[in-house]
Amino acid sequence: MNQGLLNSLTEAERLLVAEAERDALKQLDEDELLDLHQRIRRARTKYVKNYRRGASAAVADVGGRGLSYARNQRDRDKAELFESVLATVSREVAAAARRASMELRAERIAAGRSARPALATAKRPAGKPAPATSTRPRTAKTTGGLKKDASTRALGSRRQAARDSR
Repeated sequence: MNQGLLNSLTEAERLLVAEAERDALKQLDEDELLDLHQRIRRARTKYVKNYRRGASAAVADVGGRGLSYARNQRDRDKAELFESVLATVSREVAAAARRASMELRAERIAAGRSARPALATAKRPAGKPAPATSTRPRTAKTTGGLKKDASTRALGSRRQAARDSR
């Protein structure tokens, strides 16, 4: 990162960027990461908004978008800085969510496996036979035969011909 840009940050912004360092991110849980993500997004949005407002106001003063580009460099740089920090935190949030998902999945699988032997020992009631499985393949149902299908196609063709002749 540009040292001049880091020096231009306020103390709160500097702390926000410091919280997004790799070592600091590893110590945060998913909720804390989401909170940090939200704070960084707000800072990024603030500087994007400031840059856009300043740039649009400068266009009228200098006479063109290209000429106004050099102005407002600080807000543009801050927006880019917070965008890159936001990307880093977003990747870490995704990784934390993936880890939490895998843990929950492992817990559900373990709970299912521990409950399975109890279900396997349960007996069927004597009055109900096991469900029968059919060996005959299912056939597709027809809508009414060739005549009905042909008349439907012909009706569609007549409608299309009427539209085309308009």
